[in-house]
Amino acid sequence: MTQPVFRFAPSPNGRLHLGHAYSALLNESLARRFGGRLLLRIENIDVARCRPEHERALCEDLAWLGLSWERPVRRQSEHFGTYRAAAAGLAERGLLFPCFCSRRSIAAAVARLEREAGRPWPRDPDGVPLYPGTCRGLPPAEVERRRAGGAAHAWRVDMRAAHGAAPGPHGYVRFGPAGPQERVAAYPERWDGAVIVRADIPTSYHLAVVVDDALQGVTHVVRGRDLEAATDLHVMLQALLGLPAPLYRHHGLIRDPHGAKLSKSLRSEALADLRSRGVTAAQVRERLGFP
Repeated sequence: MTQPVFRFAPSPNGRLHLGHAYSALLNESLARRFGGRLLLRIENIDVARCRPEHERALCEDLAWLGLSWERPVRRQSEHFGTYRAAAAGLAERGLLFPCFCSRRSIAAAVARLEREAGRPWPRDPDGVPLYPGTCRGLPPAEVERRRAGGAAHAWRVDMRAAHGAAPGPHGYVRFGPAGPQERVAAYPERWDGAVIVRADIPTSYHLAVVVDDALQGVTHVVRGRDLEAATDLHVMLQALLGLPAPLYRHHGLIRDPHGAKLSKSLRSEALADLRSRGVTAAQVRERLGFP
């Protein structure tokens, strides 16, 4: 039997908070329970926001919590060529299409469609309006003209073509404390037009995480419930790329006293802040249920 492989995969764009600590400790706990390995992966495709000092700080936070991990650590910014090749393969099969739209032009198109229809435009699971299809079906000559002129463009998934290449039904296995638990149906069409390659970066979170999990032999993905819906898109990408599907578990989120999930963008109290106030790692572990 293959040894289970778990991973904790933070982005070094700020200090870790209690939500990150819970996810890291849960991965560690389950890896020990299943006799598996624990990897640390640095998800730093956003090179403008992710910084080496944040990576050093998060490693310090994890070590303070008592975690250890295998080395070398995989840093996504060092593997753009791998993601570029995966995306090129999808594009060559007609599963992606180039999109030259800006966020502003997409917002304007959606607003116009909502006025004409008199109702809200459909949203993806994250609440973002589905792509209105502006660049879908552009003539090849027009695409080449724009690309030759240096126009920035993303690559989006054509879900109709994707379903033709991997008709499904799609789903994944959700595992519990004792092992595999149930098969969950996936509905990747909810992500039609999702960005697979950003205009400024040769990948997206969705593509990079799927490729990395396969290359690193990850067998168990344990992450927050806020990423549960994204798993539908990930299992479609796994099917299209011929990659193995891990088992999944999506845990509850740690929230502040007002019920909002902890977030770097909201400046939630960092582990470093707790440490500076004299809170010990043992106290944090006990508070989170990992004494």
